[in-house]
Amino acid sequence: MKETTAARKGEELNGGRLRSFLGSQLDLEADEIEVLQFPAGSSNLTYLIKIGSNEYVLRRPPFGNTVKSAHDMRREFHVLSKLSAVYPPAPRPILFCEDESVIGSEFYLMEHRVGLIIRGKSPSELEHSAELQRRVCESFIQNLADLHALDYEAAGLSDLGKPEGYPRRQVEGWTKRYFAAKTDEWPELESAIAWLNENIPAESGASLVHNDYKFDNVMLDPADLTRITAVLDWEMVTVGDPLMDLGTTMGYWMSKDAGVKMLNMPFNPRVLMENISRRELAEMYAEASGRDVSNILFYYVFGTFKIAVICQQIYSRFVKGFTQDTRFTDFNMFVLSLGKIADHAINAGKL
Repeated sequence: MKETTAARKGEELNGGRLRSFLGSQLDLEADEIEVLQFPAGSSNLTYLIKIGSNEYVLRRPPFGNTVKSAHDMRREFHVLSKLSAVYPPAPRPILFCEDESVIGSEFYLMEHRVGLIIRGKSPSELEHSAELQRRVCESFIQNLADLHALDYEAAGLSDLGKPEGYPRRQVEGWTKRYFAAKTDEWPELESAIAWLNENIPAESGASLVHNDYKFDNVMLDPADLTRITAVLDWEMVTVGDPLMDLGTTMGYWMSKDAGVKMLNMPFNPRVLMENISRRELAEMYAEASGRDVSNILFYYVFGTFKIAVICQQIYSRFVKGFTQDTRFTDFNMFVLSLGKIADHAINAGKL
């Protein structure tokens, strides 16, 4: 897939109004504007804006969004303004626009980072080197541990969330979101939901949590795949239990028995999932962070369930006609598969 394409039907931006607004806010020499879309995302929409030699990235909520708090551009801009000063992989935001007449919604502009996002086939050097595969995974996990180790209070981000009772709020909140977006009967998933609600642990600590940390939200240096140049999609960042964050990362990590369709999802490079296990990822995190991961099964099941709910919400938007993106046609099948994966892990008592 190309990094950028022409905007999908129904997701175009008004380039003239956008150029006029940006010209009033930034020192731009050229008049012509080119608007391209990063097509891979499935929630907030992301565009590449080219004006002369200047390149920016624009983020806006999805079309048809009815819950402003779920796609809060002001909050995301606020977080990145402070986070980018203390966490180098976070892109620097440039300006926020609350005037919805410009492109039809609030949006913000940020710097354009350059790097490789692995979707689909991995680079040949990664495909053929077990040593590099392990080092790339170690770097990926170390970067997550680094985020969790940040002093969020010193960074001015303590207002993002309340860590007390975070696991319970997350389980109960995502349970409500699932039933609000439900379109089909998935008994295995609903069995996992019941188990989660009956086995909620106390919080294990407090840190910044990305809440959607996976390989296709990470940019790598093409010349050194162990170096992360950017972490993207901060829309769900908050302060909470870091093991819940790790659980989401592991929920995206499919094992060989998940089936070809799930292994081929672009969340993580297939070659890594086939050669590095979830248990190994958990051990890497324990070593990098010093945290106890003995109850990792709960967090993994939670992550798998949360991803199923995200897929369910996207599918519900598609069914209701709020998006015409045909990638979402069979997202209900991902909900089914993730429910079975979570239920199997519970019954097996292991990752």
